[in-house]
Amino acid sequence: MKTYETLRKLHPCLGEMPGNAGRIHLPVSPICNLSCRYCKRSLTEDEIRPGTSRRILPVEDTVKVIRKARLLCPELTTVGIAGPGEALASPHAIEAFRLVDEHFPDMIKCLSTNGLMLFEKAEELLQVHMDSITVTVNAVDPFVQMQINKRIFYHNEWLDGEQAAEILIKNQLAGIKKVSEAGVTVKINTVLIPGINDGHIETIAKAVAENGAKIYNIIPLIPQADMADIPAPGCTEIDRARLQAGQYLDIFAHCKHCRADAVGRLGEEDYGQQIYGNLALEPNHFSHG
Repeated sequence: MKTYETLRKLHPCLGEMPGNAGRIHLPVSPICNLSCRYCKRSLTEDEIRPGTSRRILPVEDTVKVIRKARLLCPELTTVGIAGPGEALASPHAIEAFRLVDEHFPDMIKCLSTNGLMLFEKAEELLQVHMDSITVTVNAVDPFVQMQINKRIFYHNEWLDGEQAAEILIKNQLAGIKKVSEAGVTVKINTVLIPGINDGHIETIAKAVAENGAKIYNIIPLIPQADMADIPAPGCTEIDRARLQAGQYLDIFAHCKHCRADAVGRLGEEDYGQQIYGNLALEPNHFSHG
């Protein structure tokens, strides 16, 4: 397991845009266990944002895909799984990381999750020597959370309202604490939503820092889905949120709203089409709430 200081030098989404570091996202996760009001997932060639991918990658193609990607982009340091569904809502992400751990032990392993199942899946993630986990935490107050997330699918049951919000927040913080105490570097993503959680950022940052998170990323809302009528936050709002969060954690300010099948170095040529667009695979479908 690599240290936070090492990851800051080699992980393109933790450091100050290292020019010699790239990442490959494996779009193996087909389903989601949350129904977020700002979320619009799709299988698409064109949109550049989280929750999008050309296809769902079968886990058994993991090694083949990474080998091909390293030929196109030898600077790849990191293998990440960030969707297009929730990475811990199905077994595929952990299965893929077992293959990565076996065949590419030199590469950084990074997973993005909403954190609902993070505490329960922590031991399995540690067994595959996970280096970095990004958790999207949009609120630590159930009243605020209820405005962002409609419902959760938890232990084979859809739950909503205050009960769902409380479970999600509790599981996120417990999961962050468990993996961070085991040595995993935890980054927090927060979608900044004007009028809903923009006055809540300092509280979130303090709570996640107390549970072991190291670095914070403010993601401006993309107006879509149920939040299509909410304007995206401006630079002043984003800077204010970063200043507030920066009292407690390091700030990552170079997020590129990457797709779930992004390949390459941030801000440079993306090899996703060459890697995933030409695979002789059926375009599987995913589902979410």
